[in-house]
Amino acid sequence: MSEVPGFPELGAADEAHDPDDKIRKKTVKKGGGFQSMNLNYNVLKGITKRGYKQPTPIQRKTIPLILEGRDVVAMARTGSGKTAAFLIPLFEKLKLRSAKAGARALILSPTRELALQTLKFIKELGRFMGLKSAVILGGDSMDDQFSAIHGNPDIIVATPGRFLHVCIEMELKLNSIEYVVLDEADRLFEMGLGEQLIEIVQRLPDTRQTVLFSATLPKVLVEFAKAGLGDPVLIRLDVESKLPSELQCWYFTVRPEEKLAGLLALLKSHIDSNQQTIVFAATKHHVEYLHMVLDHVGISNTYIYSNLDPSARKINAAKFSTGKVKILIVTDVAARGIDIPQLENVINYNFPAKAKLFVHRVGRCARAGRSGTAYSLVSPDEFAYLLDLHLFLGRPLSIATPGNKNGIVGRIPQSLVEEQQSSLITLHENHSDLVSMRKVSENGYEQYLRSRPVASTDSNRRVKELPLITCSIHSIFSSLPEASEDERENLLDRLKNYRPHGTIFEICGKNKSQEYLTMKEKRALHKDKINAHKELVEKRKMELESLNVGTDSKLPNSNTEEINDAFKTVVAPKKRKMDELYKNNKKRKLKDENYIPYAPTDQHTEEGLAVNNFQKEAINAQLDLVGDSAETLKMHKQLKVWDRKKKKMVVAPDARVGKIKTESGQWIPATYKSNRYAQWKEKTKVEHDEEDDEETPTQKGPPQNKRYTHWAKHNDKVKLKQKKSEIKTTDQIVKARLVAEKKRLRQKRGKNKGRKSRKK
Repeated sequence: MSEVPGFPELGAADEAHDPDDKIRKKTVKKGGGFQSMNLNYNVLKGITKRGYKQPTPIQRKTIPLILEGRDVVAMARTGSGKTAAFLIPLFEKLKLRSAKAGARALILSPTRELALQTLKFIKELGRFMGLKSAVILGGDSMDDQFSAIHGNPDIIVATPGRFLHVCIEMELKLNSIEYVVLDEADRLFEMGLGEQLIEIVQRLPDTRQTVLFSATLPKVLVEFAKAGLGDPVLIRLDVESKLPSELQCWYFTVRPEEKLAGLLALLKSHIDSNQQTIVFAATKHHVEYLHMVLDHVGISNTYIYSNLDPSARKINAAKFSTGKVKILIVTDVAARGIDIPQLENVINYNFPAKAKLFVHRVGRCARAGRSGTAYSLVSPDEFAYLLDLHLFLGRPLSIATPGNKNGIVGRIPQSLVEEQQSSLITLHENHSDLVSMRKVSENGYEQYLRSRPVASTDSNRRVKELPLITCSIHSIFSSLPEASEDERENLLDRLKNYRPHGTIFEICGKNKSQEYLTMKEKRALHKDKINAHKELVEKRKMELESLNVGTDSKLPNSNTEEINDAFKTVVAPKKRKMDELYKNNKKRKLKDENYIPYAPTDQHTEEGLAVNNFQKEAINAQLDLVGDSAETLKMHKQLKVWDRKKKKMVVAPDARVGKIKTESGQWIPATYKSNRYAQWKEKTKVEHDEEDDEETPTQKGPPQNKRYTHWAKHNDKVKLKQKKSEIKTTDQIVKARLVAEKKRLRQKRGKNKGRKSRKK
């Protein structure tokens, strides 16, 4: 037997034939591989075939706890192997196929792409387990999903909205569920699926085991864990490094009208055409516009957004994942959980307004130890969000200046931008469809700006002090010829920084004129202030060369008291020794003992991870005074509101109209309960077949307590003929056609006889 690297032992089945059994056991315990977890042989075989050699830190921490039967909330950065961390214990718990038990495992995912990817992992890792899996997604045929659930799958992978719809439609009992996974749990709540999740959890048995996997830990998730999980264990890994160390982030300052030219300059001049690249845009209109422009330019690409047809989304994603197309343009629908092998680059065409969203966008690359690069095009209205991001990450923000050529924030050479801009102008002049699509994307961006959250006040203030507009050319373009570009940049800088020594009254006026003398007196009066301002400007220039916009304090994702209240056991990485950092800071430590800051230490992290902002919700809240008598309550029911469409006051609609109350007391839309399942059963005769299987042929002949006369027999035969299947055999179809042809000829002959008799 050939030994696989990292797998010195394949399983218990090989131990009987291995003479060096004791030696191998020692090496396994020392290495801490998958074999030390006492996994099933078929599970280990699937892991080996998949190519996994050593467990990642999150897998090493979570798998033993899940196998013990504990509820787990695991938090780790994207690309750290979270999918395998909950699938391996799933296979170990289910072990064999059970056709009559019903579904025993449920995996909930926020998007259809992530659900399909999880299903693919299940088939690859569990290829030797013989387990049956089904996927329930919105946009697919419900009839196929009804038949899939009737096939008693062991594992169900679903999106919460459609799964709840199917549960209510079929009146599905989930008593057999043993293992529940909420993948990307924070995203599930952020997408507004909290009500569906609570309703699904209410239907699950109390003896279930629940596992939550998430990249971040907002407060709403902590509250859900306290309410829905029993004594959960929190596993926090890689909390300090929110982005992987293998990921390089570059930022380019561009004017809004030149952003598309900057994107083309990156794709044509810097990024290799053989590398896979994802471009994130703000709206679906931007996605379509960029797709059309890249097609006209000659760059092969594909696109995905939420309103796209599910089959088209699947086809476009397959084109990109298989490497037929190297560029994928998407909205934030693809920003979470999707693992695309060999993805090298991510481009933020529109900079995200939330730091958390940036982390998940760029988390598509640099996964599982691979390297990657994230490029961001930042316009002046997005500078404050860039500062918010680095406050959230706790990283320094270095700007490329003449004294600091290696800054991460810089400009694209103007010659490249102007070259692409001129080609775009020519392109739009020759294609009217591009002009109309550009107008649509501009209108869509205006709507997007209305819903975009505002950056922090501190970042808006500090942006004015930073030389982001006047920064130098980015270091990644250092290979380009610099002579002409440097000469041009120096000339532009001199023009921007030029200040005349006197005003127009002093330069053009006579020495003894009243205007000249007045300006001289005014200048002499404010001479000290002018000199102080010049010194301040020079001092700022010196400070900007060693600019650090990071924060020294640690930024945990949730408050420590809340986490300790929710989780008794917290598994976290070992703390580093901080003695050296605090040696020279003793005085400041004593000074800050009795100091209460205006903002908490986790302010920026909480703003980045927040799903609901209390301040914004409080502004929109209304206080309605309700009476305590029957008359005032009746008047309150007849309260009228202004209808913008009808242009008049109408009776306020009841909030519960069009909703139904479920078994758990939740009010959900009535559209969840339709008659589609009953129609499907009637069409497929599933219920009739089940009854036939259950019946035993004990009674033969006439039924008891019933008059079985000749006409009764005749009526039963007629009913049996009516109940026969509508599918006809080949002979029946041929016979029916012959009868129909004879009938047609007979009718034709009758018509001809009638015409002859009329003529006579």
